[in-house]
Amino acid sequence: MFLNRGDIFVKRFIDFIFALLSIILLSPIFIMVFFIVKVKLGSPVVFRQERPGLNGVVFKLLKFRTMTSDMNSDGDLLPDEVRLTKTGIFLRKLSLDELPQLINVLKGDMSIIGPRPLLVSYFPYYTEREMLRHTVRPGITGLAQISGRNGLRWDDRLELDVKYVETRTLLLDLIIFYKTLAKVLKKEGVVDAPGTVMLNFDVERKIRLEKGET
Repeated sequence: MFLNRGDIFVKRFIDFIFALLSIILLSPIFIMVFFIVKVKLGSPVVFRQERPGLNGVVFKLLKFRTMTSDMNSDGDLLPDEVRLTKTGIFLRKLSLDELPQLINVLKGDMSIIGPRPLLVSYFPYYTEREMLRHTVRPGITGLAQISGRNGLRWDDRLELDVKYVETRTLLLDLIIFYKTLAKVLKKEGVVDAPGTVMLNFDVERKIRLEKGET
């Protein structure tokens, strides 16, 4: 890793100041999105989900809600693509659903740049190398997001996360941030419901293990 202790302190300082200023400057957008979600989807407006952070410590990731809570007759949630609303698709295309994660950054749960925090249920299926992604704070955006976002295969996506950990510098963070802004403005690499184009990581790995594949 190319970040020394001083760089890590600077990175955390930049994260804190950037998140604080962004929350203040974007507060009108926060309020607007809050009321849109409240009217269109109801409560809760903010979706909270446990995700592993630095060193695997679990935290509550925050996002504006984009799906309904509709269930089938057995009381199970319907598939994401069924529960995803037009409002939710709009918010996802502009990445507005991610705005509450600035609060996670402010608290120190996350960084602006780093591997995206994935589901806790994925933990048993990572390789030893892939576990390196949890040796840094997870980010709102990262190397995998500017390299294909949800369109990447899991193996490629996780390898990019590890590559970031192994080569991270403040300059790399700046490049990732710039390219993320460009992709958001162009709405590139966004998949409305990832489950429609790829299996969840734990399901994919479990199938491969059952087949004896590595």
